[in-house]
Amino acid sequence: MKILLPPSETKHPGGSGAPLAVDELELPSLAGERHAVIDALVDLAANEEAARKVLGLSPRQAGDVEHNRMLRSAATMPAADRYTGVLYDALDAGSLSAASRRWLGAHVWIHSAPFGPVGALDAIPAYRLSAGTSLPGVQALRRHWAQATTSAIAEESPSFVLDLRSEAYVALGPVPASVPSAYVRVVTAHGRALNHFNKKSKGLLVRALAEQRPRFGTLRGLRAWAATNGILFTDTDEEGVLELVVDE
Repeated sequence: MKILLPPSETKHPGGSGAPLAVDELELPSLAGERHAVIDALVDLAANEEAARKVLGLSPRQAGDVEHNRMLRSAATMPAADRYTGVLYDALDAGSLSAASRRWLGAHVWIHSAPFGPVGALDAIPAYRLSAGTSLPGVQALRRHWAQATTSAIAEESPSFVLDLRSEAYVALGPVPASVPSAYVRVVTAHGRALNHFNKKSKGLLVRALAEQRPRFGTLRGLRAWAATNGILFTDTDEEGVLELVVDE
């Protein structure tokens, strides 16, 4: 089983790992697409004013432009530790046991805009780029990534994919039809869609999975595990879409 998570706009700075090694990231068939986006970001960062305009940054956020300029030489840290924000605060990967972190590394992909999906323990630098950015030097990110990412997932051929991404990142690489999958929305018992609790609930779900490290690889297995842990998934009218029901 693989779990697909969205990234976060906010990130921890710094790191103690060696500079980015593109060829060592998971889904290595995406190396060409990764190098193209990285090169475009580095080139854009040479002009701070232009970079801030493209990325939608204020002068106070010039440090994010510097992160992009240093993409190939900056220190790295595991992707699950790099991201902050509601989902990643709930996941709190840094507090997991070594065994649980290994589970994350084996089962979780985090879908970034510059690198595509990477393993939860893949070492990445700080950066600034969102799914909807029109980046000079490459075609629209949806066209740049979608087919290549879908093909890379198909090549990996996981037994099942639990898709916890936002719709913007699903568009950068839909799960192929050949791979069994379920897309998850978070709702209240009354069916109301959530935002803050959406992210928190997804982080807590992945943390629970990492702590328990269940050995299922199907949707049926996920449902059985969830039921024994007081987690409620319900079906929807949309094929392949589940609702995770939580309290407000």
